[in-house]
Parts: sequence; structure tokens; C-alpha cells
Amino acid sequence: MNARQQEILHILLTQSDQHLLVQDIAERVDCSEKTIRNDFKAIEEYIKEHSNADLIRKPGLGVYLDIEELDKTTLFNQLHLANNPVIHESKERVLQIAYQLLMSVKPVTVQDFALQYFVNKAVIKKDLDKIEEWLKVLNLTLVSKQRVGLTIIGTEKNKRTAFSRLYQLTDNLTADNQFIKEQFSSHEVEAVKIGMKELQNQHSLYFTDETFESLIIHILLMIKRMKLKQPISISEKERYLLQGKKEYGWTSEFLKKLEPVFALHFPEEEITYLALHILGGNIRYQQRNERDNDFYENSPLLSMLVHLLVNRMTELHMIEFTKDQTLLSGLKIHLYTTLNRLNYGLTVSNPMLNDIKKMYPYMFDMVIHVLEEINQTFALSIPEEEAAYVTLHFQASIERLRSNREKVKNAVIVCHMGIGMSQLLKTKIERKLSSIHITGCIAKADLKDYLSKYDVDLVISTIDLPELKIPYLVISPLLDATEEKKLNHFIKQVEEPVHHELKESVLLKYTTPFLVFLQQDTEHRYELIEMLANSLYEKGYVEKEYAHSAINREIMSSTTIGAGIAIPHGTPKLIKQSAIAIATLKKPIKWGSEKVTLVFMLAIKNDEHVETRQLFGELSFISEHPAFIQSLIKEKDKMNFLSCLHDKR
Repeated sequence: MNARQQEILHILLTQSDQHLLVQDIAERVDCSEKTIRNDFKAIEEYIKEHSNADLIRKPGLGVYLDIEELDKTTLFNQLHLANNPVIHESKERVLQIAYQLLMSVKPVTVQDFALQYFVNKAVIKKDLDKIEEWLKVLNLTLVSKQRVGLTIIGTEKNKRTAFSRLYQLTDNLTADNQFIKEQFSSHEVEAVKIGMKELQNQHSLYFTDETFESLIIHILLMIKRMKLKQPISISEKERYLLQGKKEYGWTSEFLKKLEPVFALHFPEEEITYLALHILGGNIRYQQRNERDNDFYENSPLLSMLVHLLVNRMTELHMIEFTKDQTLLSGLKIHLYTTLNRLNYGLTVSNPMLNDIKKMYPYMFDMVIHVLEEINQTFALSIPEEEAAYVTLHFQASIERLRSNREKVKNAVIVCHMGIGMSQLLKTKIERKLSSIHITGCIAKADLKDYLSKYDVDLVISTIDLPELKIPYLVISPLLDATEEKKLNHFIKQVEEPVHHELKESVLLKYTTPFLVFLQQDTEHRYELIEMLANSLYEKGYVEKEYAHSAINREIMSSTTIGAGIAIPHGTPKLIKQSAIAIATLKKPIKWGSEKVTLVFMLAIKNDEHVETRQLFGELSFISEHPAFIQSLIKEKDKMNFLSCLHDKR
């Protein structure tokens, strides 16, 4: 959809409970009624592709969207993505252009791309703008020289990282991996896959499906880059650290078997670089015996890290995480690979980062808060991608600690991601379904063997499976509301009494008309954060440094929670008295990967655990009601704004 069609859809979403005249819509977006009717075709195509909604036309009354609340929230969230994925530029074309630019050793012209994809130069230049912004984050530069063409400048290591992050251009890791595989012959892909399986079996490695797949892609790209005479550079320190480790020996042995297949000789640098990725790969949870304990070294740093993380989260949540042995084991395994990645300068990708932040904003925020302390204490730099994985471990623990139900049917989970995701899915299903007992969380490759050994009644999978003789269901790893509906049709779901006897609204308790700023005209989030933090300082709620602290927190991880809402905040140490400042914006501003129009500047003291949990519940509730958000954004009177907040709850 183009910008006008997006605006029309926005109007339909926020006023879906009433008929709208085409004439009124035309006046609001400043175009003719005929244009609006033509736009409806594009809008209908989009909503049919992304929801179960219908655009209903009634002569004499107007048009309206027949849509469920969940679909409404989903579409509303998509309209607030900063890169506008609802504009149907060809993501496939952007991916292919980025791949060609990264792989090419000679300059490529805009005209070359225009001829290749049968579009004009303006379209290609728009694609290149997107690619250029993406490359900057990866410390790569897209250079354009007249009469020469386009070249990507940067280190080979950064280019290899960019190949592994191509999915960020399309938001589809599976499709991107498939595209890269298609650049190789099927026997080449199969040779690498067979070699990797032998490596796993020989050395009892238990990679997640996601890590296994990414290693195959990494090896294929390594081979192509070597054939193009684009070698990797490894520091002496990295080589010295790795060559004494068992993973280096395994990798060297593995690559020697591939040399005759690809007619290549793998130098030490490439062996070292692949060994780094094997060392930093996510592994699945396995019940290990004593001789396997050296798989992840029990270093003093690792033990201290897990101890501090679990104890601080126990204090903040007032939940005995320290008693959950599954959590402790899972964190130990995951943080071992995290430390390896940090130690060797490897990046981690987390395609579900934004989903995790939106689904578990309170837990994610607590994890970020504790990791900030850990980063300072141990001089580390644990990124938000890792924080999201750690969030899943703790969320799974909460689900586990709440669960105490009779299990009847045996089910196995096939999960392509790591321990945290598998355990979270397992405990959520067992808690919600009284008749289910999860016997294990396995990889797709192990399913056939598992079913032959164990008595399993049904299979629940996060990836597509071949036809099975027993019932199976494919669901999203996060088990959101839509997926729960699917489960309702698959197994009888537990009726859980959901009692929320909310006390006084935390939002209303901690704000006043003096802390509400409506219709602000600003272009940068840091400017708005500073203004709101200063208003809290002037009223005596926080220390002067709170603005600086909040901006640093924002740099570490964007505080958007979806639906055009952001919740910036600083360290609780700088809060004198709990308060919340609120701002609405005349025009959406870019806030990380999204656009934001409603901002809640939080300053809640650490000792108010129950109220903090309730606050995040209230914020999540608001984010799920697009029409209500729209009414807040349009409001120009502070008292009416606060009344609106009060009435909604």
C-alpha cells in the first residue's frame, strides 16, 4: 500500500465500530471519491493477506471494517513499523540486491540492477537507501562512484556478519536462508549438511535447529568467499585462544573432509573463524551425564554471572527463581555460549526480539535492568538480543512455578529454537492444558527416532513436519492469542479463572495534569525524553541525571511496546518519588524500529514490585486497543485525557 492507502486503513481501524462515508474519507485524505474507491482494492488485498477482516460496503450508509480485536491490533502495529513493511516494495528484490553487492568483487551500477529487475532507477535507488541504512549498523559503507558503480567498503568479517543478518531486510529468516542455499547446487548443500550431522554425532553436540541451519549457511558462504579470493582475517589473539580448544580440532577435521568435495584448502584463519561460531552456537537442553559436564566449562565468571542474575531477578520479582533447577541449568548453558560470543566478538541474531519485547515487556525490562548491573560489574556488553533470550528463560520459570496440574496425554514439542524458547512453550502448554504432559523438547531431526522409542500421543511443533501417523499441530513458538485459538481446536483448553481485581490505576495514581503534555511537536525521541525527564526533575520526583540515564537505557534497547507506544525510563536509583509523565505527539516520530505517537515516561521506584507489574499490565492493555489509543492521541485537553484513561479501565 502507498502512504495514502495506509492512512485510509488507519482511519478504518480506529473507527471500525461505525459506518464511514466515502466522501468523508476523501476529505480527510485530500483526494477524490473515485481515488478512495480504487484504493479500497489495494486495502482489501492487504487485509485479506494479513487478517480475517472484511471491508463491508453498504449503499447509503458507507463502509466499515468487520474485524476482530486481535486482527485490529496486529494491523495497527504493522502501520507503526518505522520501515513501513505494509508498503509493498519487493522485499525479495532488496534481499537479492544486498546479497549481490556483498558478494560482488567488482562495482555494480544502478542501471545493471534496473535492467535485471525490470524497474526504473528510482525504484532501485529507494531499495539502496534501505540497504545503506542497514549496512551502517554493521560498520559497512555503500560507496557510489560516477561512471564506476556501487561497492560495499568494510572488513571481510563485517561482510560475513552482514550475510548472516540479511533476514533483517525481510523479517523472514527461513526464506533468506533458503535464498542463500539456492545459490549453491543441491549436492554442495547436502555435503555440508551430512558433514555437520556427522560432527554433531561424533562429538555429542546438541545444536538448536536454528544454529545448525545458520552454521550450514555460514560454511556455504565461507566456501563462496574463498573461491572469490576474499579471505577472512583473524587476530593472533583469537588464533592463540582457539587453537588450544577442542572445538578447533573438531572443525579442522570436519573441513578436511569437505576439501575434496569443493576442491579447496581451508587455511587456519577459516578454520578458526568457523570454530568460533561452533563455540558460540546455541545448544538445546539435553540430560547430560557426568562425563559431558566439560561441554560447557564451569568458569568462576559463568557461576558468578548466573548467581547474580538469578538472585537479582528473585529480589525484583519476589519469586524464588533460585529454587528452579531447570532455570539454573538452562541459564548456565545459554550464558556459556553468550560469554563465548562476547569473548570472540561474535554477534548474535534474534529474529523474535521485537515479539519478545512486546509480549513480555515487564520481564524484558527487569532483565535489561539486571544486565546493566552485570555489564558494569563484570565489564561486559551483553546486547538486547541476548536479553530477549534470557527473558524467555525467566518467563518459562514463572510458568513452571505456577504449574501444578495433573498430566494425562503424552506430547512432544519439536522446537527449532533454544532452551529458553522450548522450556517456555512447554510450561505454558502444560499450565494451560490440564490433559497434557510434555515428555520432551527435541529437534526436528530427532523426531522419527524419538517416536520409535517413546509412547507419544501427539506432537506440537514450531516448524512444518512431514505427515505423521499421530496427531500434530504447528504453532508459533511464543504461543500468542492467535495460536491459543488454534490449540483450542486441537485439544480441550483449561478454563482458567482470570481474576484481575485491579486496585487504583497505577497510571492515574502516579501522574497529574502537570505531568501531561499533549500534541507535542518534536522530531527526535531523545529530545522528548529529555523534556519529560526534566519535568519530573523540576517537580522533585527524580534527580537531574535521570534524563541522561533514560537516554542511555534507550540506546541499550528501544522501549517501544508496539501500537505506537514507548515507555522510556532511567535507573530507579535516581528516583526520589514514583511518578509518570505522559506525552502525545502531533506527528509520529521514529523510535528504534517503530513510529511512536504516545509516550509514558516512567519513574517507578524499585521497591514497588506489585504496582510495577500492574502498570505493565495496564500499558499492555492500552497497546491492544487501537481505537482507544487514537482517542488519546487526538485529545487536546489534559483533564479529558486523564478522564479517558480512567474510563477505559
